[in-house]
Amino acid sequence: MYDPYQISDFLSPSAFFEEMAPDRYRDGQLGRCITMYQEELPDFREADLVLVGCGERRGDDISDADDEGPDAIRRSLYELHHWHRHIRLADAGNIRRGETLADTSAALRSVLAAILESGARAVVLGGSHDLTLSQSDAFRATDKTIDVAIVDARLDLSLDIPRKSRHFLMELLTGEPNLVRQYSHIGFQSYLVNPEMLETVDKLRFDCFRLGRVREDIEEMEPVLRGCRMVSFDLSALQYLSAPQPDGQPDGLNGEEACLLATYAGMAPQLQSLGIYGYDPSADPQGLASKQIAQMVWYYIEGFRRAMTEALLTESEEFLSFHTAFAEVDTTFLQSRRTGRWWMQMPDQSWLPCSHRDYLRACDNELPERWLRAQERGLQEP
Repeated sequence: MYDPYQISDFLSPSAFFEEMAPDRYRDGQLGRCITMYQEELPDFREADLVLVGCGERRGDDISDADDEGPDAIRRSLYELHHWHRHIRLADAGNIRRGETLADTSAALRSVLAAILESGARAVVLGGSHDLTLSQSDAFRATDKTIDVAIVDARLDLSLDIPRKSRHFLMELLTGEPNLVRQYSHIGFQSYLVNPEMLETVDKLRFDCFRLGRVREDIEEMEPVLRGCRMVSFDLSALQYLSAPQPDGQPDGLNGEEACLLATYAGMAPQLQSLGIYGYDPSADPQGLASKQIAQMVWYYIEGFRRAMTEALLTESEEFLSFHTAFAEVDTTFLQSRRTGRWWMQMPDQSWLPCSHRDYLRACDNELPERWLRAQERGLQEP
């Protein structure tokens, strides 16, 4: 049962809340629309989206960090305007820094599990990227496997690098018992990745999408994210000009592309947890990176609004139906009248998120790669 008192010891009100003047924000700005943890912890059951800060960066071997990253992001986020007042927002404050990294990670896991149990979506304003493990471990109480997507310039499988933020992915993908049903890696930069790592991921029947492919047709990433329950975003996936950070690269996603991926994540009907990691406020004197993250969260909320308007697949009158055959396979494609999104029916009668391009390939008697990969993995609906 959801019990806020079991997690209150893991959280503290943000110092940012204490410095806020009553008239700091105008009507309509997020700072006036969000329920904050001040004297009492917000009831997560009365929220649709819950923010939680965790500035822990010992996973990057930074032991003396001040953990002020989440508050720097809040300063940018709270100034933005909330366009959808029917979406209820809450801010749970910050995870208390534990004596060890493991202590902080366990606290974050417990708080996220409580948010999931309440029925709200969690948004983590994070420190080092290894906190993704806490994000995934929060699902253990649900007793369900999950589809996971990570947006990152690297594959964090480097066991020869001591920083936990650079090798946590091995534990995520191969740990026992394993929760990950399907894994998708978005935006890796080839020159930063050992090809043997890609071979390892491919042998597990997981998908990796190179930065060039993502930027060439970013709309193809929407079906990838649509089936996910959890998305983790490393800020290093952005080019340095869009988000100045120590791990930044001259190439990468630009700010608009990052916001579009955040929108797609928000549109995912089953998504319960989004984490944005890798922010170092000391490397952001002009606040550009914090504004970029704030805008990504804003677009995630926008995507969630769109998800709320989507019809159920059982509401046949809300979809256009197209029967086609390719490679001696008869199947049906559905297109939503409300959002324009596509699904294709698999041999087991389940519906797989797809794109208009997949439909066009099927019409040309070509086997859509998305269909083939799903068949190889033997994916069933969770």
